[in-house]
Amino acid sequence: MILPNSLYGLSRRAVVGGALALAGCQRPASSQVAPVHVPPLKSLASFPVGTAVQAVHLQDSMLSGLIAAQASQLTPEWEMKMEYIVRDDGGFRFDAPDAIAAFARVNGLRLFGHTLIWYAQSPPAFEALDESRVSFDEAYRNYIHAVVGRYRGQAVGWDVVNEAVAEDGEGWRDSLWSRRLGPFDHMVLAFQHAREADPAARLFLNDYNLEWLPKKRATFLRLAERLMAAGAPIDGVGTQTHIAADQDPGELRRTIAELGQLGLLVHVSEFDVSLSRAEGVFKDRRRLAEGQAALYAQAAEAFMALPASQRFAFTFWGLRDAESWLKREDGADTPLPFDDFGQPKAAAAAWAERVA
Repeated sequence: MILPNSLYGLSRRAVVGGALALAGCQRPASSQVAPVHVPPLKSLASFPVGTAVQAVHLQDSMLSGLIAAQASQLTPEWEMKMEYIVRDDGGFRFDAPDAIAAFARVNGLRLFGHTLIWYAQSPPAFEALDESRVSFDEAYRNYIHAVVGRYRGQAVGWDVVNEAVAEDGEGWRDSLWSRRLGPFDHMVLAFQHAREADPAARLFLNDYNLEWLPKKRATFLRLAERLMAAGAPIDGVGTQTHIAADQDPGELRRTIAELGQLGLLVHVSEFDVSLSRAEGVFKDRRRLAEGQAALYAQAAEAFMALPASQRFAFTFWGLRDAESWLKREDGADTPLPFDDFGQPKAAAAAWAERVA
């Protein structure tokens, strides 16, 4: 396959015991030496267990060993997004995503692509496109073909359209893509181009805050149904599931169950549970950690309630607290299943108990 290197290019075609009892005695992760013993998560689950990663993380032998031991699927945290791949001159760079793909291949892990079209990114090369050389819609197609085609045969799936629904649930977000190609048509085209580039990859619509905002969730579900009705080759839906330790577990369960009712694959695509973002329902770190462990358990339970054929993967947005985007936001946060040193927390044990 000949792949374009720029916008102007042309392309051809095991058993966990007593885990929940530990939740109440969890120490804050910053000082945690929790006596929690959990077999490798991927050995317990009947579905792929994913984690987000950056290329630089793979240079840390302790972390890369933890990833290889615990996970069966990798999602590039940001280095497959346009912000990394598209240069200002319209050229593409693939060094970091190639490194992640190589690590996945060497370690027998699945690769999941994230993300092709995101309202929040409009590279200067697209904004300043010279349409005397190639039309906007052709550059759009060339980009999707270049990225998906590069990992054809390795990437098992892609977040094709990311965060398309307005935060208040009133329709869809405005973006460069919607303005140039149509509010709905740009999404259909993205799915079509991704399918052309890799007919075997599973294609997803992905969004966030579906557990917090029922109106947004309803709009997301309607969008997925409309894409299906329009013949877009959508295979699945992803719920990022960035939640806080005081999240209503009922909404979490409802979200996963309602996504399952579409009959598509379901991906819990970016799971973490923030302590710092909890709004004061729990007053101390101990209770926050207990709430976190309970939500890990309930998320696993809700995912396991789906038909096995719809459980695409459950992806943690990182394994160690030290690498979490939430810890970069607030150094006191500890949202992930393993502490800064790679030791499993009560949250990991609670999740493992529900999937074993």
